[in-house]
Amino acid sequence: MSTEIRASTILPARRRPVTLTTADGLDLVGELALPPDGRTPAGTLVTLHPLPTHGGFMDSHVYRKAAWRLPALADLAVLRFNTRGTESPAGRSQGAFDNAVGERFDVQAAIEFAEFEDLPNRWLVGWSFGTDLALMHGADPSIEGLILLSPPLRYSAPEDLDRWAATGKPVLVLVPEFDDYLRPEEARERFARIPQAEVIGVDGAKHLWVGEKYVQRAHNEIVKRVNPRAYPLPTTWDGEYETFTE
Repeated sequence: MSTEIRASTILPARRRPVTLTTADGLDLVGELALPPDGRTPAGTLVTLHPLPTHGGFMDSHVYRKAAWRLPALADLAVLRFNTRGTESPAGRSQGAFDNAVGERFDVQAAIEFAEFEDLPNRWLVGWSFGTDLALMHGADPSIEGLILLSPPLRYSAPEDLDRWAATGKPVLVLVPEFDDYLRPEEARERFARIPQAEVIGVDGAKHLWVGEKYVQRAHNEIVKRVNPRAYPLPTTWDGEYETFTE
């Protein structure tokens, strides 16, 4: 019997806690979620969370629900972790928030972990502060493409966009209609520095992507690029599942 996938639905996956070790000697708390039943991932999401000084962490809801759903629905591996000094129910990463400077080691540790685990088709996904980290520190040869949710372009600079432009790699920019920092029209102007960037305005959405329809939209846009064979995502599930409770 089909069950509607709700905000609290947790679908099957192979999930395990991981520790990322940075080049400057910090241990970062994380989780890797893989497709169930031993299936090989079709792609990998290396996620960078929103601003930790304003409540962002590896469990920020778009990423938490990605880890709950996308391994089963789209055969994607989802790597989430807390940047330095950030705490979540999974634990606290060592170090202290460093205004996107020291975090370059965190980004590189996550990319290197995905390489070491031999995870395929690796895409970097940033959300809010995470988009700045991705733009500033994520243009690694092992990364296939970049997906940005609600980019404020607060810490990153024009030369960071130029660096991504030079890679020629796909860049998807999802900009909420009612974003608090950068809205679609201005985003198109500023991301024009990256000729291959695709900027999509998301009607009705806000910076934090609150509301299931906006989460589903973000997930669908991600899957459409990383594993298009799984697009569009189903909204129901046949099989075992769990329900998250606070």
